[in-house]
Amino acid sequence: MGVATESKFVKKTAGYEVKPHPQSNRLFHITVNKEAIAKFLAAVEEKNISVQSLEYTPYQRLIVSSLLQDFVGEDLGETLRGIVHDRETGGFTLGLEGVTENTDEYVIFATAITHLLGQPNFDAMSGKYYARFTVKDTDNSDSYLRQAYRLFTLHTDGTFVDEPTDWLLMMKMIEENARGGESRLLHLDDWKELDKFANNPLGSHKFLYKAPPSKNVSQEVNRATFFKKNDKPCICFIDQFVYPETIDQAKYLEELSASMESDESVIELELPVGDLVVVNNLFWLHGRAAFEKDPNLNRELMRQRGRFLE
Repeated sequence: MGVATESKFVKKTAGYEVKPHPQSNRLFHITVNKEAIAKFLAAVEEKNISVQSLEYTPYQRLIVSSLLQDFVGEDLGETLRGIVHDRETGGFTLGLEGVTENTDEYVIFATAITHLLGQPNFDAMSGKYYARFTVKDTDNSDSYLRQAYRLFTLHTDGTFVDEPTDWLLMMKMIEENARGGESRLLHLDDWKELDKFANNPLGSHKFLYKAPPSKNVSQEVNRATFFKKNDKPCICFIDQFVYPETIDQAKYLEELSASMESDESVIELELPVGDLVVVNNLFWLHGRAAFEKDPNLNRELMRQRGRFLE
């Protein structure tokens, strides 16, 4: 794998510490000072900023980002953006360090993080700038997102919408009776067969993408699987929502997905409740391992995804 976790971003300040992630030398883990988190949450409460405030008044989302930097450090946003923009890494984990178990405060904290990165996109599935969704024992949805007992294959977000989706945040809100279900991640540059599929003529073919009803998106878009950014290959792919026109195209997509799933560089990330992971959506793929069967399974995740600001 890459050498992202050299000294470029490793640092320790009064408010936070950046270290190589114990599971991947592509990722960093950021430990935020507990006292700073507590002061941030107290300031949010004092200003009477609630989740509803963030939903109804967009500028409050930037206010909580400002408050977080007041207590954690003015350079926090610069550090986070540096990591997520950097091709060698492009990802980090961090959390609330057990300071709170209030899921509304999880939303507020994650919102402060994302608005240091850029602008979250409207999430049509929830009708908000974020989405919370549960995975339980039974499911009757029309996609693999909530289906607990099968592999949720590696993909990128934003495939079926005509807007940039540069980064993705996922946060674990609740977890009960869950075994398995790890977040699976693959950095594009660690995929052994990248060149084989990126250089195939079908790699630049614009496939039709359309979403199922639960996504609340009626738009259809045509997207190439591979494209270049800063002269490096990037990817746009999800197996569920792509509509090939020929058998050869279908075989290409099936083989591409199978190759990624079996790659030895796939990370199965351990993410405690109250922690979040952020990755660059242009060159990180993500999915989820299957859970072990349990009638009392209950996991809730939050998603925010969006674009960088120029």
